[in-house]
Amino acid sequence: MKILIVNGPNLNLLGKRNTKVYGNQTFEDYFEVLKSKFIDIEFEYFQSNVEGEIIDKLHSAVECFNGVVLNAGGYTHTSVAIADAVEAVGDMGLPTVEVHVSNILAREDFRHISLLSPRCIGSIWGFGVTSYELGVMALIYNSQNV
Repeated sequence: MKILIVNGPNLNLLGKRNTKVYGNQTFEDYFEVLKSKFIDIEFEYFQSNVEGEIIDKLHSAVECFNGVVLNAGGYTHTSVAIADAVEAVGDMGLPTVEVHVSNILAREDFRHISLLSPRCIGSIWGFGVTSYELGVMALIYNSQNV
């Protein structure tokens, strides 16, 4: 199984930015831990602060991945274009799980609305970087029960 992890804007600052909300571990360090927990999974990691680059990556993932774990950051609440891309690749057989490090429902009101959730096979938030691990587990479960 091949899984793409996509992080959106400002997630390159994990471990440095607002550590009370996002923790003090960088994603790169966590990614190594994640890969060691799922040795039978081939992972690729992509991060961009640019909406169009995220969309392009999702489009290209259809040909070579079995699933996507997506943390679109602030684009979760604003990007119809990323939501449309998630829906399009889902229609082509590429499932996406939405994840967030923080509990978006416990934060500012504008974060309570996800444009992605209705287009994903599921959403996981509030478990720190472990949300990514849970997202991977959801993709594995989904692939075995399709």
